[in-house]
Amino acid sequence: MKHFGDVHLQQQGHVVILELQRPPYNYFDAALISSVAEGLEYLDNIDSCRAVVLAAQGKAFSAGANFQAETGKALFENDPERGAGDLYRHALRLFRTRKPIVAAIQGPAIGGGLGLALVADFRIACEHSRFAANFVQLGVHAGFGISHVLPRLVGKQKASLMLYTGRRIGPKEALEMGLADVLTGAETLREEAVALAAEMARAAPLAVESTRATLRQGLADAVEQQLKHELSEQMHLAASTDHVEGVAAVTERRPGNFTRN
Repeated sequence: MKHFGDVHLQQQGHVVILELQRPPYNYFDAALISSVAEGLEYLDNIDSCRAVVLAAQGKAFSAGANFQAETGKALFENDPERGAGDLYRHALRLFRTRKPIVAAIQGPAIGGGLGLALVADFRIACEHSRFAANFVQLGVHAGFGISHVLPRLVGKQKASLMLYTGRRIGPKEALEMGLADVLTGAETLREEAVALAAEMARAAPLAVESTRATLRQGLADAVEQQLKHELSEQMHLAASTDHVEGVAAVTERRPGNFTRN
């Protein structure tokens, strides 16, 4: 149907699959999130599209930012207009689009990848799905609006547990806590996601969009304010030696040796 950078759109009836194509881990930067936003904004103006499936190629739905790559290292540079600030401006665009979104989580959704999954209205998981807000393990504050959206979805207590520990949540626990809406097999994951999107697409589209806007009323504005706070905290903590140690520890798959510096 159409490409926006590393994002491909494919239409099936009234459902469009928006697929990230940066396998195997779909690490993102501002360019990729901008491409997702462009795709969703484009689909807002396509009447034949009534629902979107957000999917990805490869082993992971998205492992977030790659802090070993130059794009990841530049996220928290001193200029807030670049790096994470630029990324979050595009992330906010995702929350302002109108069509309902079903995310097919075929593998890990980690860090900012979890934030991307939380943009969707519904999440379909399989046995390979994992969810984690691992920011504290990296020595920084949560980002991508997660500190607002996650408690709204699963409740403050469960969100606090994820955000304070950075622990990984498996598919069964995700279903139980409301982080995932459907649990299916890997071989039927995308089929289930398309089926749910198609069920919504069979309803009156103006009514669906209107109902969605009501249920999400104020969400984008709240996320915008939270993103400003998250970015400020991230910029402050990124200057710490604990952040340097956190990135090294996560890369080396070992516990961090943090010093409060």
